[in-house]
Amino acid sequence: MPGSVALAASPATSVGSPTLWLISIAVLVGLVLADFAVTRRPHEVSMREAVGWSALYLALPVVFGLWLWLDSGSGPAVEFMTGFVVEKSLSVDNLFVFMLLLGAFSVPAALQQRVLLFGIVGALLLRGVFIAAGAAMLSAGTWAFLVFGLILVASAVKILHEALTGGHAERDISRMRSVRLLRRFMPVTDDYRGARLTVREHGRRALTPLAVVVVAVFATDVVFAVDSVPAVYGITDDPYLVFATNAFALLGLRALYFVLHTALAKLVHLNHGLAIILAFIGLKLALHWAHGIWPAVPEIPTPLSLAVIIATLAVVTLTSLRAGRRAEARAGGSDGSGGSDDRPATPAIPD
Repeated sequence: MPGSVALAASPATSVGSPTLWLISIAVLVGLVLADFAVTRRPHEVSMREAVGWSALYLALPVVFGLWLWLDSGSGPAVEFMTGFVVEKSLSVDNLFVFMLLLGAFSVPAALQQRVLLFGIVGALLLRGVFIAAGAAMLSAGTWAFLVFGLILVASAVKILHEALTGGHAERDISRMRSVRLLRRFMPVTDDYRGARLTVREHGRRALTPLAVVVVAVFATDVVFAVDSVPAVYGITDDPYLVFATNAFALLGLRALYFVLHTALAKLVHLNHGLAIILAFIGLKLALHWAHGIWPAVPEIPTPLSLAVIIATLAVVTLTSLRAGRRAEARAGGSDGSGGSDDRPATPAIPD
């Protein structure tokens, strides 16, 4: 039975048998197709619909975690739930960027969930590529843990800098390299044409703004994959568990966006917390690498990692709510033109 120490499992002893892999991929494809069926006819998402889908996608990983506990023991189950919490937290960061993109491109409310679904599918495909690459790196040597750790620490520094400066919120979406390149090769219509990505106009094929925003979302997916996959490899090096945590965390984003749309702007300290979590997991990976060379170097067990992650998220949620109340009090005490220094620290939109 795998131990409770993080990274105890290895790909050679993965809980993911070929049959489990096939079943999981089939279920994932089925859920994605169901989402496409739901969004086939553009419509505004009601809160009741969003809450229902969100509840389903939050219940699925809990059920899976319980089954994993019964089938493979507490070690893999705790690693899965810890990885899921990390990935879900980072996925909320995805939602911040999606919110910026949808607003910047003035995406109609009826089309927003379609854009989100395209973004989720792109993220799933990219995560699959990065998970396979990570597994190959780990099989080549323990030096990969140190590389992953450095990536996470660098990402933590970048996120914290952006959260503290706040200057990135004014980023001009039209200047993204991916958007400029797309417009250079194909014309773009001035208005949305329902859920269509391309139309025929003046005798030639043209993109709609929906296609442009989808490409912009895909570009951000690449950057998020660079952060999220090493982060979950910091919890477990079992490729199946890495795949499962990413899949469960991403599947419910479409519905969760509409549930949290208003609350997202109030989580002004979320990026501070994510920076702390990424730096912590980076340290955890570095210690694991060092432990393989010098056994006297201690490692951080998964239950402690889970406690630190949950505590960090709880603290930044409380401080965000407190900052929001202070901002409201200051605004209430002014003539209405006053503001607060506690503005949402939305993440930069990458090229």
